[in-house]
Amino acid sequence: MSKIKVMDKLLVNKIAAGEVVERCMNVVKELVENSIDAGSSEIKIEIKEAGTKMIRVTDNGIGMDKEDAVNCFLLHATSKIETSDDLFNINTLGFRGEALASICSVSKVTLKTSNGSVGTEVKVVGGKVEEVKESDLRKGTSITVENLFFNTPARLKHLKSFYTELASITDYVNKISLTHPEIKIVLNSDGNILLNTDGSNNLLKNIKCIYGVDIAKRMVPVKANSLDYDIEGFISLPEVHRSNKNGIITLVNKRVVKNAILNRTINEAYHSYKPDNRYPIVVINITVDPSLVDVNIHPTKMDVKFSKFEDLQELVRQTIIKAIKDINLIPNIEAKEKKEYPKHENLSLNFNISEDNTYTLEELEEKPVFINEDLVITEEEKVEENELSSEKFPVMYPVGQVHGTYIICQNEDGMYLMDQHAAKERVNYEKVREKMSNRSNDSIDLLVPITLEFTNDEYIILKENLDMLTSFGFNIEEFGLNSIIIKSHPTWLQSSIWVHKSDLETVIKELIYMVIKREKGFDLDRFYDHISATIACKMSIKANTIITKEEMEKLVEELRECKNPFNCPHGRPTVIYYSKEELEKLFKRSGF
Repeated sequence: MSKIKVMDKLLVNKIAAGEVVERCMNVVKELVENSIDAGSSEIKIEIKEAGTKMIRVTDNGIGMDKEDAVNCFLLHATSKIETSDDLFNINTLGFRGEALASICSVSKVTLKTSNGSVGTEVKVVGGKVEEVKESDLRKGTSITVENLFFNTPARLKHLKSFYTELASITDYVNKISLTHPEIKIVLNSDGNILLNTDGSNNLLKNIKCIYGVDIAKRMVPVKANSLDYDIEGFISLPEVHRSNKNGIITLVNKRVVKNAILNRTINEAYHSYKPDNRYPIVVINITVDPSLVDVNIHPTKMDVKFSKFEDLQELVRQTIIKAIKDINLIPNIEAKEKKEYPKHENLSLNFNISEDNTYTLEELEEKPVFINEDLVITEEEKVEENELSSEKFPVMYPVGQVHGTYIICQNEDGMYLMDQHAAKERVNYEKVREKMSNRSNDSIDLLVPITLEFTNDEYIILKENLDMLTSFGFNIEEFGLNSIIIKSHPTWLQSSIWVHKSDLETVIKELIYMVIKREKGFDLDRFYDHISATIACKMSIKANTIITKEEMEKLVEELRECKNPFNCPHGRPTVIYYSKEELEKLFKRSGF
């Protein structure tokens, strides 16, 4: 008897649902994208119990007639592509025809839709159409998904907590609101409004709604183009960063996508302006001919592949570097009035965002936010990373020192606090980096050779990369089992003003371990940067070190001559600024 059988359509849909509908957020995503494709200007999203009990998406789009309302639940039924050629020129968010069939196979779905001429209501339970009848004529579509995964209890059991599921939905809706600021989007969770955009097509206002007014005031507009790509959006100042990459939002033709390499390119454009383990807030929309991107990689359509990807990477990198280059990056300390809040004995978690707790656009516009309103980069306008003009760095005069760590400076505009270690680290970093760029292969013999021992896997990788270390000027020989002996090192690694003899072995060890641990896509320039930053840190003034006024003046002048005087090579600020007005506010000398 034959063992191979054709699966039932309902079973096929349940299997497909495993890829399309992994969690509650995927349901919201697919329904909202359908609403956007339908030309909606208003979308309302309602959820109960983080979407496990109910998800309803209502829009004012073009709606459907009775036949389409029934056929839309069939697997691979879509109005968005017809031929194989259409697959390579996709201009809609949805196109696979899998989402609704997958959703209804694991839930109870009620569809109400009208194209203005006829209204239809369809009820589907577990993938089976239970009822089709007439409905009201309100133009648009409303889809209600109830009891998600009611017939697949194993999947329901493995959902995350309500708060995790709700956070995932909120994160997606936030991103889609940044993708389409021209659409009014409302997110309602158990009667609480989590997001309410006005659809005014003002991206900055949506950024303010999501991240708050303080972040919005520290966002910089960017705009650039090449032969194949146009990019536009906002990036945060280097002083604004987070512990995870979730703030890096990349959009391709107004589609939320995830591309690890592109995200890394964006983060690396901030290199040396912020700590390496922190990430900026970035919202960038990439406009490209649909034929140059492939979105048909995964059913969720969030992963894409680009043609001419290197050109896009370079355009994004140069755009961010130029935007940062043209800004005064000294953090400004503002005096804020202390607010008194009523005390409550019992505190409860409430996601409601009322109108009283939001900022008006007028409040946001009280202070100028942007420096470059028309930042456009062409292919001819290339800039070198870290090339910041010293004209952006104000002239300041040192007057004293605090705790042997911070130098107090002043000018007619206010007061500056300089971190002497961070400042000297920047000065030394640029000296060492310049020396490395013009390095020779001359070596210095060690009076006492350094012996290092490694694990088996580390030693194998090291042997593969001995040529790189030799090209730097090291003389390295194998020495016993999984060990090497270093007999000489490059001249650029040490001088009387650079690395202390006691620190030399530490620096050499770290350099070798960097070679061992280098990842795929290893960047030699970043490698040199890391070495330079390590050496600069070792040779810089330490905290709690008293220096003379002449030494302070010399350090301030050396910092002014740096290409990037605003940050140490690890991204910490070198200087912070108190304006004269803010100082007067702090001492209650103004505002009365």
